[in-house]
Amino acid sequence: MIIVLRPSATDRDIQKLVVRIRGLGLSPHVSRGKERTVIPVIGDDRVLATVPLLSYPFVEKVLPVLAPFKLVSREFHPKTTLVRARGLLVGSRRVAIIAGPCSVEDERMIIRIAKAVKRAGATALRGGAFKPRSSPYSFQGLGEEGLRYLAAAREATGLAVVTEVLDTRDVGLVARYADVLQVGARNMQNFELLKEVGMSNRPVLLKRGLSATLKELLQAAEYVVSRGTDQVMVCERGIRAVEDYTRNTFDLNAIPVLKELTHLPVVADPSQATGKWSYVHPMSLAAVAAGADALIVEVHDRPEDAKSDGEQSILPVRFAALVKAVRKVARSVGRTA
Repeated sequence: MIIVLRPSATDRDIQKLVVRIRGLGLSPHVSRGKERTVIPVIGDDRVLATVPLLSYPFVEKVLPVLAPFKLVSREFHPKTTLVRARGLLVGSRRVAIIAGPCSVEDERMIIRIAKAVKRAGATALRGGAFKPRSSPYSFQGLGEEGLRYLAAAREATGLAVVTEVLDTRDVGLVARYADVLQVGARNMQNFELLKEVGMSNRPVLLKRGLSATLKELLQAAEYVVSRGTDQVMVCERGIRAVEDYTRNTFDLNAIPVLKELTHLPVVADPSQATGKWSYVHPMSLAAVAAGADALIVEVHDRPEDAKSDGEQSILPVRFAALVKAVRKVARSVGRTA
């Protein structure tokens, strides 16, 4: 349920209503706009229905939220949320581009690639220090050592660092080094992890699960936002389907649908979605045309030697060409990059 207050509502009025709602065992979330304040209420709507809210002179109207996800819904917040981390801004007219290798392999490598993607126009650096792999014998990442190398790359370039956290026990550790915490596809419904990253005081990049519906993705985002932050991005990275020419099926439909359903910025990951470097360029352009707020792209200067996902990583020279093409597409749809 959303309570819309009149423009004349005072801070004292708002506090009075918040205290009443909390006294009912419900959770109010005050959102102050330029003209009005709205209070989405989380909990059993039947309890709130027993209170004559319209009897308060400063309450203008009470609206039901029909979506099962409330705080992330555009019904709650009509304007796209801006997510900020150092020089990274996602959700504006400018398409943000996050780039870097799948895995951090050594310090010189990550600094070298960070410098290359920054020169080409990237606005943030991606790189995995902890890697969830299908096989227990595959490279699992360097852990805290990899996080230190990412921090060194940030120091050398000024790029914000985006990296994945796998375990609730590591949220504090990763947050010490990273600017944005990524929750990967395999952990999209790890609800305890979602709660922890929601309390980390860091922006969160939440990837869609391998077979998750958009409703399930947004409900997962609701877990994060319900812990007190709106600095969350949702990411389309391909889903499992019958086709096996590509790693996954890139659900381009998801981008405009998510833009309609949620105020959270939408990120597209064409590298994970296709699994082949030659498809990353065209699908990046398609994602921008479809309305994606940002791209996250895997870049490696020696993909044949990469310890993970070399087959879907593009060379820095190809990344530079991609950025130029993205800028052209962005301009054609009234945006910048």
